[in-house]
Amino acid sequence: MLTVAILGAGPLGRWLARAAAQAGYGVLLEDVMPGNLHHAQEVLRQQLSAEALPAVRFVVSIEDAVREADLAIDCVPDELESKLEILWLLDRMAPPRTVFATPTTRLSISDLAQCTYRADRCVAIAAEASALTGEGERAILLRTTAQTTPETVALLDGFWRRLGFEPTFAAE
Repeated sequence: MLTVAILGAGPLGRWLARAAAQAGYGVLLEDVMPGNLHHAQEVLRQQLSAEALPAVRFVVSIEDAVREADLAIDCVPDELESKLEILWLLDRMAPPRTVFATPTTRLSISDLAQCTYRADRCVAIAAEASALTGEGERAILLRTTAQTTPETVALLDGFWRRLGFEPTFAAE
């Protein structure tokens, strides 16, 4: 089973954790703010079935979140400094196999990926949070780097399809 680390337990992180758990993935949900993580626990206890809830583990550090992760999705603000910092941390703490997906509509994934040693495993989720969490269109654009591997594309394609989306990939 694929293990997904979700970094940030705000509205997007909670939605991703719920959707991934309902789709059968193991989820590690992390937030630097203990209050956010506690709130996420309460919300997800109400939203998830008894079968899906055990798939979500709540962790207090990025290292604990990504140690077992096949896919890491950050939910930090779409600002250059925040994205660079989280990708730098992920690159140092996650196993070499871990794929990084970062929601951004303004920043270049090719530029962001250059701060890691795995540009071949970095992909941008080119969607606003409201487009993912709402009930609208279920298409999603994923932007890749020139180095993105077919294995990375396959992993993300399978993940988003299992969540009910139709992913499209475009190289920058």
